[in-house]
Amino acid sequence: MDFLDTYSIKARLFPALIAVLPAFVLFLLAGSWKDPGLPEAMTALGIGVLFYAMADLARRAGRDVQRKLFKELGGFPANTELSHLDTTLDSGTRDRFRNFLARQIGKTAPTRESEVADPAGAAQFYVECYNYLRNNTYDTERFRVLFNENISYGFRRNLYGLKPYGITINLLAVLAAYGLYRYQPAFATLSQGQIFIQGGFALFHALYFIFAVTRGTVLDASKTYARQLTMCCDVLIRETTA
Repeated sequence: MDFLDTYSIKARLFPALIAVLPAFVLFLLAGSWKDPGLPEAMTALGIGVLFYAMADLARRAGRDVQRKLFKELGGFPANTELSHLDTTLDSGTRDRFRNFLARQIGKTAPTRESEVADPAGAAQFYVECYNYLRNNTYDTERFRVLFNENISYGFRRNLYGLKPYGITINLLAVLAAYGLYRYQPAFATLSQGQIFIQGGFALFHALYFIFAVTRGTVLDASKTYARQLTMCCDVLIRETTA
């Protein structure tokens, strides 16, 4: 039943549903719903199992995409929002968060000068800071916004991983629809109007995958999550000073 947790549903199952939608639409159009029989029942069961399998595939495909993206970027992207040289946050907020985390990990926070003189040492300090943040922000209720950003990143990453599958399923659904219309088998039929509906849906679905599911959307979600992880310092500071 772990499959039914919030993250799995939104970040894995939803991308799977989007990827297989053309097949699901074809099932709805071609099925006999006035007098459903064994073929419709078996197909419905098969689609349910397919959703589960596609959700697992989404997870694995998303991880593969993540590894490839990070390899292209030169490794796992480092959080730099606390650095003196990063301007994502204002300097006052950066100083406040940096000094707080330095106390938590028992290290001296680097100055601007020391960051320039010893970038490797400064990078190690920030790695430890963000390890502390990740290890102390698992509570999804206390850090609800961070959890939602993590879901958003997982959704986009997994959907991007399923992009080739989604486009392929569109093509197969159109070919299957044409076959049902052309040969009119006893277990499923399509009218001319229904095949146009299937074709139109497949076209828009393919365009969505081609133009809206991109590398850039994944990287954007990754940056948003990283920034929100940094902002969790506010919650931790309030709790330690309360």
